[in-house]
Amino acid sequence: VLDCLRKVPVLFVATEEARPVGFLGMDGECVDMLFVDARFRGQGTGGALLREAMNRGARRLDVNEQNPQAVGFYLHKGFTVSGRSETDGLGLPFPILHTTRE
Repeated sequence: VLDCLRKVPVLFVATEEARPVGFLGMDGECVDMLFVDARFRGQGTGGALLREAMNRGARRLDVNEQNPQAVGFYLHKGFTVSGRSETDGLGLPFPILHTTRE
């Protein structure tokens, strides 16, 4: 994960009492990764990170179809499914939904 974080062009980190509790990485219009510590989910951390990314031009992201919590989160935030792939970026059998937001 650390190696991937070093490669992402834009990285936002959410903190609680100076400790990281979530992060979002983006490249141009694409959100490449969003993670929030399970103990801090449902408290607005992911929404704040995504809002900052959208303010900076993020309009696309991919989400694992088998993660209904994440799919629901992005749909609630105004993203719509624009496509689907049977495999993830590594070619593994994890269906991916491609989403966009106007």
